[in-house]
Amino acid sequence: MSIDGQLPPKARLLRAAAELLAKSGGAPVSTRQITKLAEVTAPTLYHHFGDKEGLFDAVVAAGFEEYVAGERDFAPSGQPLEDIRRMWDNHVQFGLNQPELYLVMFGNIRPESRPAIVADAEGLMEEMLNKAAAAGQINVPPREAARSILAANVGVTLMLIAEPATERNLELSTLTRDAMIFAVSTDQAPGAGADSGRSSVVVAAIALNAALQASNPDQLSSSELKLFLEWLHRISSSNT
Repeated sequence: MSIDGQLPPKARLLRAAAELLAKSGGAPVSTRQITKLAEVTAPTLYHHFGDKEGLFDAVVAAGFEEYVAGERDFAPSGQPLEDIRRMWDNHVQFGLNQPELYLVMFGNIRPESRPAIVADAEGLMEEMLNKAAAAGQINVPPREAARSILAANVGVTLMLIAEPATERNLELSTLTRDAMIFAVSTDQAPGAGADSGRSSVVVAAIALNAALQASNPDQLSSSELKLFLEWLHRISSSNT
């Protein structure tokens, strides 16, 4: 491993920490390892980040800022599900472009400890799915859809990162992406029948739920809105 000596000390520390964390396999990473790889002294680390944990927090924060920029770096098409496809592709490309950083952000998962970064990434996905729900295009609540799609997105990206670059088959990503979006979409295959998806009443409830949460209409009091959303959630969570 080597770090570009032309980078400023702060950038070298961030990159060194990201590389060491990604390749640590869960083992502790010492301040000495970081400063040695970054070719700086310990006081330089303390000056910029306070301590080692502050540096690790900065690594994740910087990675998430870049990730968010990629997820939002396109003009909405007016077709929410198409935008979800683009978000998926951006996510995969981010992971392949910066595998060490991606592994720090999404690969270091501990049992029964859900990283805030995952919740934030789901929030980005849910924003777009709320638009799809308001348009009656999905058959499950946006939060459930976001969790399912992001889980698949992360899994595919980690699989592709683990493969030699020359052997990566990006068709795996495309097939999984389209299967996940179809699974939450109101579009049904010809001849699928009424039992293959939620009823139109459920789809309408999901759409109205998303629209109400987005607009917070003045004609309903906060208690009335809360009660109405609870009813809609109950309807949209049913299997009938």
